[in-house]
Amino acid sequence: MLNFIIYSAICVFLYMSLIFLLAWIKKDNSIVDIAWGIGFILVAILTFFLEIAFVTRHVLVTALIFIWGTRLATHIALRNKERGEDFRYAQWRKDWGKWFFIRSFFQIYMLQGFVLLIIAYPVMLINHSQETGIVFLDILGLIIWLIGFVFEAVGDYQLAKFKRRAENKEKIMTQGLWRYTRHPNYFGETAMWWGIFLIALSVKGGWTAIVSPLLITFLLLRVSGITMLEKKYVGNKEFEEYTKRTSAFFPWFTKKQ
Repeated sequence: MLNFIIYSAICVFLYMSLIFLLAWIKKDNSIVDIAWGIGFILVAILTFFLEIAFVTRHVLVTALIFIWGTRLATHIALRNKERGEDFRYAQWRKDWGKWFFIRSFFQIYMLQGFVLLIIAYPVMLINHSQETGIVFLDILGLIIWLIGFVFEAVGDYQLAKFKRRAENKEKIMTQGLWRYTRHPNYFGETAMWWGIFLIALSVKGGWTAIVSPLLITFLLLRVSGITMLEKKYVGNKEFEEYTKRTSAFFPWFTKKQ
């Protein structure tokens, strides 16, 4: 297992370093968001071919990561093409000043690469395993993953469609899946990794993979996800009304005002 982690770490380091250089040339650190999903695909494919056992579970998990990563990268690429560099990266570019080059390399690219490796750990664990056959946990994990994928993909699509309409400029998206949770895409993201974790429980030492869903859940709830994004809407009356009637994360029925 150690060799899987080492090879994956080397792969991610080289990949993130390349993305950093490309972003520096283009002066757009939003590229790292596109690279995020692709990084998981690289780890999944690398570890899949390191073992070359072609176990059904290996094929399943590698396929799920490929589907998720490709969709996410495509969605973010199209979004960035329309709006340019994300406001968070643009602000850091101003705040960090002359230290921007070195700080962005370590605090954006290397940090994200490190986080990527931790979250991708269950994928490495599964692709390293020799257990064959599909069990109940695999099926349950796949179902949870599919629910998460629908929430993330449909939520992203609904929001992108909403924002394309000129009349919706400065308005808050409150329809579709966004009626039941303020962040269907973040809920979907975490659900998918909990699904992958359940699949990992089917293999030896799978319980150790819990670090992955716990980390992504913490990050999206308390660090770079909901907390950071909702600060942008502080003082927005429409958003404040929206928060009173709509669940922040887990999908739930709208509260009556």
